[in-house]
Amino acid sequence: MSNHVYKTIELTGSSPTSIEQAVETAIAKASETIRNIHWFTIQETRGHVEGGKIAHWQVTLKVGFTLE
Repeated sequence: MSNHVYKTIELTGSSPTSIEQAVETAIAKASETIRNIHWFTIQETRGHVEGGKIAHWQVTLKVGFTLE
């Protein structure tokens, strides 16, 4: 088994639909420029309310990837 070195970054994704979609949006965008993403943890979940209804979700993630 080889040794790995990991780097973590913090991202915030948003979605008017769901928490899951906010996470997927953040991971998809990061994957455009970052290779070897392997895991994430949710650090914070927030929402914005308009007219008594949820307008959108914001989810802050810590994302880990291996360095080449």
